[in-house]
Amino acid sequence: MIDVTRRFRYARTLSLALLAVAAVPLSDLRAQEATASVDQLVADLDSTDARVRLRAVQALTRTAPPEAAVPLTRALADKDDDIQFQAIAGELNIFLAEPVIPRKKVGLVVEVRNTISAPLLFEQGPRAFDPRPVPPEVFAALRRASHDNDHRLSLEALYAFGALSDNAYGESRGALLSASVTELVSALTAKDAEMRGGALLVIARLYSWRMGDAAVDERVGDAVVRSLNDPDPRIRLVAMDALGGLRFDRSVQSLTDIYQHFGRGDVATAALAALARIGHSSSVPLFVKGLAGRDASIRAIAIEGLARAGASDRLDAIHGALANQNNENLLLAGHFANVLLANGPVDELVGGLAREKLRPRALRYLADIAPGRARLLGSHVADPQAAVRLDLLDVIGLSGDPDGIVIAQRLQQDTDPVVARTARRAALRLQAAGAPTP
Repeated sequence: MIDVTRRFRYARTLSLALLAVAAVPLSDLRAQEATASVDQLVADLDSTDARVRLRAVQALTRTAPPEAAVPLTRALADKDDDIQFQAIAGELNIFLAEPVIPRKKVGLVVEVRNTISAPLLFEQGPRAFDPRPVPPEVFAALRRASHDNDHRLSLEALYAFGALSDNAYGESRGALLSASVTELVSALTAKDAEMRGGALLVIARLYSWRMGDAAVDERVGDAVVRSLNDPDPRIRLVAMDALGGLRFDRSVQSLTDIYQHFGRGDVATAALAALARIGHSSSVPLFVKGLAGRDASIRAIAIEGLARAGASDRLDAIHGALANQNNENLLLAGHFANVLLANGPVDELVGGLAREKLRPRALRYLADIAPGRARLLGSHVADPQAAVRLDLLDVIGLSGDPDGIVIAQRLQQDTDPVVARTARRAALRLQAAGAPTP
């Protein structure tokens, strides 16, 4: 199946380059800051001299003190674009799991250039960041900056907002979803295709359904449906993928019309895949028809759709379609259906995480089955491969399942620092969702 989220390539040339010598410990660097205390630097953000404001933002970016996150939002609204760009880098650096450690060139030491790029960090996903909650003031300031007159700056702010958006939990996440509607919907009408495509990717990241979420705001869902008519075909594909993540029921008819119009090819596949993620009962006849077809990709999607729609009466038909099959994607889809429709084991789905070609599909399946079944994953989190443990923690953290918190807390002591950090994020998610702490 095509990966439609990668069909829209946003700009990656935006540079918030910082001069860095990576070997310098952050504590040493902070000790070397001779310019001023954090309080003085924060005060300098209001200076009438742009050079003073820029130096203050650069210093706060270099040292990345957590207490500067909210004061730094003032620089995101600065009339000087260079200061705004640097402020975006500063906000990201404060929350990075491994902050960039910049310093100026000293003597004949060759400068090493580390780039804090919001689009690249957005693509890396939540694991690039420490799980500390991001203050709502930071999110609000980044949203406002995403409407800047400078095209490059607005894109950078948009992706910075999306990159940090996973650092909101429980009631704070609910408030973020509500507060972001107007500005993100507005971005979908931008003249620039990069901005429209970026807004869709950020909406998909932020609003894709997870346990504990209310139904997506209809203003968001309807705006994404309108993007199905975007003049850019790449954006239309991203919109279909986003609607599947949002599980927006009101998009079912539009997606069905697209699928029936094209019948085959990338567009039809993307439309049916979105319908399968939504899993609406009205789509069952389409899935049944797809199951009987010759295209293996369509058949796998049809199995997913039947499973998510709870069509247990079609399980025998699914088994029949898989008889004598050796297509790994089809077989994995069959295991997914067995879990959802017949309470089957999850072993084959977990096993798919260790196989590069199957991993994206296995990860989606596990995310769907984890709510209420986190205990089934507990025996697998001791997997010797750190990558598998990371994937399972992501799945468990999004499950909203109280049984998952014990698993997440246990892995906070993992020898791999990325696994331990991801376990902290999973525990924060579960606690915020109301899972009781043992």
